[in-house]
Amino acid sequence: MPTFPLTLAIITHNEADNIARCLDSVPFAAEKLVVDSGSDDDTVAIARAHGARVVRQDWLGFGPQRNFATTQCTHDWILVLDADEYLSPELAAELEQRLPQLMAGDAPAAYLRRSSIYMGAPMRWYRPAVGERMARLYHRQRARWSDARVHESLRFDGPAPTLRAAFNHNNNPTLPHKQLKVLRYSELKCRDWLDKGKPVRMWQAPFVFALAFLKDYVFRLAFMDGWRGFMIAQTAASYALYKRMRYYEMVNNPESVARAAAVLTRHQIDR
Repeated sequence: MPTFPLTLAIITHNEADNIARCLDSVPFAAEKLVVDSGSDDDTVAIARAHGARVVRQDWLGFGPQRNFATTQCTHDWILVLDADEYLSPELAAELEQRLPQLMAGDAPAAYLRRSSIYMGAPMRWYRPAVGERMARLYHRQRARWSDARVHESLRFDGPAPTLRAAFNHNNNPTLPHKQLKVLRYSELKCRDWLDKGKPVRMWQAPFVFALAFLKDYVFRLAFMDGWRGFMIAQTAASYALYKRMRYYEMVNNPESVARAAAVLTRHQIDR
């Protein structure tokens, strides 16, 4: 496969189990960049062994960390993957065909589709896990990541094409992985709310869980994926509710912000 003047950019922290597969799935990238926030496993060594240049950067939050990675790339065109994601052979072949025309044009970005593997098997019906459209390929002079600590998005103006084939996401391989992510993402999201002075609306709490569960389980077709679909809908609804409870605590007990940060850091789930 030919190489293209494109950088694969990945942000990592303790991703030794995933990073090799992610890097190896993009053989056409002229540069592979890993921005690591202090891994204490073999992530860095494995990344280098698989052809990546590694840059060390303390954790800034998802949006700022991705923007920092953008500044470290050699090439203007950048493909972003998480360490637990990897290109399918079909998408790699499609990119090989379409990249020359895309890179020669003036499009700011391109959308890729993501297919999720949950509890060891692909989801078949749950809509966010089957062909979810995500902007992951972009020109750094025409697009920029939002500064959100979590749930960041790529911002750009103008139309962007969508590729047909999907990349894969090994999403939360166990329920403990998911629960730890809920703690981490909730903390980051609530700090964003705190910075913006978002009003506390605990009166919504009794409805949040039920509505979030209904949205995922029924309208997003999670029920079609059996008990795995039920578990996805339940954990999504729990996340929606927990964020609001945690934000209430931050506002009404400000010292809980630092105390929670200390315990999350101690258990290495703060980034």
